[in-house]
Amino acid sequence: MLGFDFIEGDQPVTKRTAAKYKIDRRMGENIWGRPKSPVNRREYGPGQHGQRRKGKLSDFGTQLRAKQKLKGYYGDLTEKQFRRIYAEAERLKGDTGEQLIGLLERRLDAVVYRAKFVATVFAARQFVNHGHVRVNGKKVNIASYRVSEGDVIEVRDRSKQMAALLEATQLAERDVPDYIDADHSKMTATFVRTPGLGDVPYPVMMEPNLVVEFYAKN
Repeated sequence: MLGFDFIEGDQPVTKRTAAKYKIDRRMGENIWGRPKSPVNRREYGPGQHGQRRKGKLSDFGTQLRAKQKLKGYYGDLTEKQFRRIYAEAERLKGDTGEQLIGLLERRLDAVVYRAKFVATVFAARQFVNHGHVRVNGKKVNIASYRVSEGDVIEVRDRSKQMAALLEATQLAERDVPDYIDADHSKMTATFVRTPGLGDVPYPVMMEPNLVVEFYAKN
């Protein structure tokens, strides 16, 4: 079973979806642009103190928030995972913030999500972990697997008729970006190129430059 996270119709809220919405409320933004986000209905954070007036954030607070938002967007990565990706971005030539976005978008679960094979980032991780995805014809069940330009990602034959996949491809709330060439009739997607910040269809503003500032000082 793949859980309830694939389709968000009238199904019960699982621990995973509850955690996902908690991230939205904590950030005060609908970071995935989902129609059922609680932020669409209320403007305060989770917990008993969520309705307290929020003061102006310090530079540290602003930078921390930018990091938490980006980290949360990709399925609430752990600090260790995120810091490791950041360290790689820092070693690459060019703008560290842009490199960070490129590395995050090359995660296999991110590509599966962008290709609209599933409805959420969390579902993408689960989908990959359960062995439903092949890369260049070989099964890969590691969500953090880093794809390369030209790689072909496909849903294995036995999984192609899953109702959740067919519904996800029809979602009107987001489009497949141009750096991924998806064919939903065959359930394949080619990772065409590594995107920069301006290419990625984030529903909210992401500020990797503030993440760079955060790690430079902490």
